[in-house]
Amino acid sequence: MSQTVRIPIGRRVRLKNFDPGDTSRCRDKDEALHVLERHVRRMAELQQVLFAQGKHALLVVLQGMDGAGKDGTIRHVMSGLNPQGCRVTAFKTPTPEELAHDFLWRVHREAPALGWIGIFNRSHYEDVLAARVLKIVTPSVWRRRYDHINHFEKLLSDSGVTILKFFLNISKSEQKERLQKRLEDPRRAWKFDPVDWENRKRWDDYMAAYEDAIHRCNTRCAPWHIVPANKKWYRNLIVSGHIVAALEEMRLKYPAPRRRPDRN
Repeated sequence: MSQTVRIPIGRRVRLKNFDPGDTSRCRDKDEALHVLERHVRRMAELQQVLFAQGKHALLVVLQGMDGAGKDGTIRHVMSGLNPQGCRVTAFKTPTPEELAHDFLWRVHREAPALGWIGIFNRSHYEDVLAARVLKIVTPSVWRRRYDHINHFEKLLSDSGVTILKFFLNISKSEQKERLQKRLEDPRRAWKFDPVDWENRKRWDDYMAAYEDAIHRCNTRCAPWHIVPANKKWYRNLIVSGHIVAALEEMRLKYPAPRRRPDRN
């Protein structure tokens, strides 16, 4: 039986019950790659109409542990998008200017304009994940942030932004293998950060933080999806399928010309 990907509203999540290696929706890698190609082409077609109509926007939020495949998902799933209507934002450690504002300030200014697709590589959820686990803020601060996040996402939704949130779920053993390969590959070693290994020691704390974030911020206007990500090809298939479905649900149409040309 295939696992749930979109999490029902109000359901308490236990990540240990979700198999990171699940491929039950498509066990054939070649078939999955073929379907992914179709999804990429369809996404490109829909993006063109989205941009032309200018009445909707799409925000894709990618979260996951180090090595979960956020960069890889962007590279493979979004490969057909036109950069003129797509913006990728990677949220790093806040700058002094960003720390001088509320925690959502830097996020709101990166939200996609109508007609655009925005992709967040990490996001405002770091402020209830890393900030919580690393004790950057007190519990009284991060506990209030769930409501702030829900209100923020509702504002975006009410303004025409469709929000898709994906937790790329990998196992601890798969993460270790990926980090080790990254360290040994000269083309990827630059991405290695010793902090990634330190964070592995806090794996259980991060899983608890993710469970709370998914439970507290899983709403009708901004649902969470738990994506099995041990198999990269399956991860890409699932994410791309949900993005295409979200764009198609917008019922996009090309707008009529602003003024008919004079053909005399």
